[in-house]
Amino acid sequence: MSVELRGAGKAFGGAWALRGLSLAVAPGELVAVLGPSGCGKTTLLRLLAGLERPDEGQVLHDGAPASARALRARNVGLVFQQVALFEHLTVAANVGFALSVRRRPRREVEARVAELAALLGLAGLEDRRPGDLSGGQRQRVAIARALAASPRLLLLDEPFGALDPRMRLALRRWLREHTDRSGATGLLVTHDQEEAFDVADRVVILNGGRVEQVGTPAQVFEEPASAFVMRFLGAVNVLRGRVDGGRAYVGDLEFAAPAGEARAPAHVFVRPHELELNLAAVPGSLAATVARLVPRGAAVRVELSAPPHGERLEAEVDARRGAALLAALRPGLRVHLSPRRVRVFADPGAAAEPDSLTASEL
Repeated sequence: MSVELRGAGKAFGGAWALRGLSLAVAPGELVAVLGPSGCGKTTLLRLLAGLERPDEGQVLHDGAPASARALRARNVGLVFQQVALFEHLTVAANVGFALSVRRRPRREVEARVAELAALLGLAGLEDRRPGDLSGGQRQRVAIARALAASPRLLLLDEPFGALDPRMRLALRRWLREHTDRSGATGLLVTHDQEEAFDVADRVVILNGGRVEQVGTPAQVFEEPASAFVMRFLGAVNVLRGRVDGGRAYVGDLEFAAPAGEARAPAHVFVRPHELELNLAAVPGSLAATVARLVPRGAAVRVELSAPPHGERLEAEVDARRGAALLAALRPGLRVHLSPRRVRVFADPGAAAEPDSLTASEL
């Protein structure tokens, strides 16, 4: 099933949760939706499911208005944050509910329930009721129930939130394999960026009820369309500088910047793994002081102070390849930082149109 929002908007109590939102998802595509709390992620899913009607724009399924079909005929599987199981029914009855109301043969229902119970680690729990289950088990029952009728569209709102890390990893890998195998279209709302990047064909970044950027995981991470996206995805250092005549300046450092910009304050963004750390001064570096070293498995996070260019900065050093460097580092040591790659955006606090510049890379 293809799904599409065309200029869709939804308001609650006079406040717009979504406004002018356009998004097309192709059949069989798995799209992850990321954004801060309150940006409209759940409202987007409810519009696609038909649980809310848009106050403006259209919601289309396979090119036709979604409202033209009855809810049952849309064949949509839903898993929301608040698990709404039927407390008076057993696990087996909950999982098989969608098939039972479609009057599928009993043997077919039992076989499908057994298949999903084995797949989601629910075998042996089929006769229990939801009140006898843990939070993670209840979440897996909700996922199994959504999948029972082999939906053409699968809408998932933080579906793995109540699961332990091992089960989360197993289920998100299974979700990717399931959509590939079944051809179902999927939208996954999550706060877990690693989860989104691991499973999705494309990622949608929402901000204030509007689409900030859509692209592959690599595109949105490597080529952020705005300062908001740059800040939102992963750790990032922000250096205060200025743009002038197509160049950006941070102290004595100079970088390419969006062409044609007049003199204005700017933010220069560099990710910790793109910030090279040296013991001696080198051309194109700025001075900093080591504040703290934090081992993180294969890498060590080096926290630094570099006034007046920014607040606390972070560099990431490979624990093996940078062993000699790390052995010399200690709190209070003066070091020098060389950005290998930067993105430059106008300072949102000083620009009339925040985050409006195209990213420029070193």
